[in-house]
Amino acid sequence: MRKIQRAGVIVKRGSAEAQIIATELKTWLQGRGIQAVQDAITPDLDLLIILGGDGTLLHIAAKASQFEIPVMGVNLGSLGFLTEVAEKDRLAALEKVLAGEVALEKRMMFKARISGPAGINEWRYALNDVVISKGTIDRLVRLCTWADQQYVASYKADGLIFSTPTGSTAYNLSAGGPIVHPSIASILVTPICPFMLESRPVLLPADVCLTTRLTGHATDVQVIVDGQPAWDMGEEDSLEIVVSEKKLLLVCSPWEGYFDILRNKLNWGGRIEDFPHKEG
Repeated sequence: MRKIQRAGVIVKRGSAEAQIIATELKTWLQGRGIQAVQDAITPDLDLLIILGGDGTLLHIAAKASQFEIPVMGVNLGSLGFLTEVAEKDRLAALEKVLAGEVALEKRMMFKARISGPAGINEWRYALNDVVISKGTIDRLVRLCTWADQQYVASYKADGLIFSTPTGSTAYNLSAGGPIVHPSIASILVTPICPFMLESRPVLLPADVCLTTRLTGHATDVQVIVDGQPAWDMGEEDSLEIVVSEKKLLLVCSPWEGYFDILRNKLNWGGRIEDFPHKEG
């Protein structure tokens, strides 16, 4: 962590609780000689403090990663996989940040764009996933996917999820994909409710360029980036996904590791008291 001289506080929209905590934090920071601004992300910030849930953090991830600003998430939501710091621990965690006693994780991000007869769209960035969804149509869509120039498969399904390791515990997991540790640079491709049971999730290296096209007649197909509708997708369009050059710098909880969070949030692997402590 670099020395914190200027910090930004991002508040969950419509949350009175977050607004109260933001006022408290700004006073706390200013009392330690740190300039504090609210709901603004500029390149001169040394830290971003997110007050909300994972959705709030996903909303600012693209800009924070492009400016390489470390992000600390304070969980005011329910699960909080990304907003790792509990509300009650916010000041204690900040003390450790200022003392340089926390670790930073570099979380891989995607950039995606769609091209077709209308031209090439600008890149959009995703921390969790990019999803092709069939929307409200009552039949499956067929999606052909390539990794670089190598044909991967044709998926007949309700859609297709391209997930980062960070997003492996989100929609990917609900669709039957694996949990992947965020330190493993990889891309997950998971079909949504595939027609054929042998259409299984695939784990690909992070240095490939993925291209997907919609084949056959279909309407109301959308590309969704980190939960936000990005583009409509037609038969002549191609979706391109690559790993972004910039990563999100995520401040880790000083008290919980990755597997602690999985156990606490998902009850994954059982309770820690059910297992013997490691010797030595």
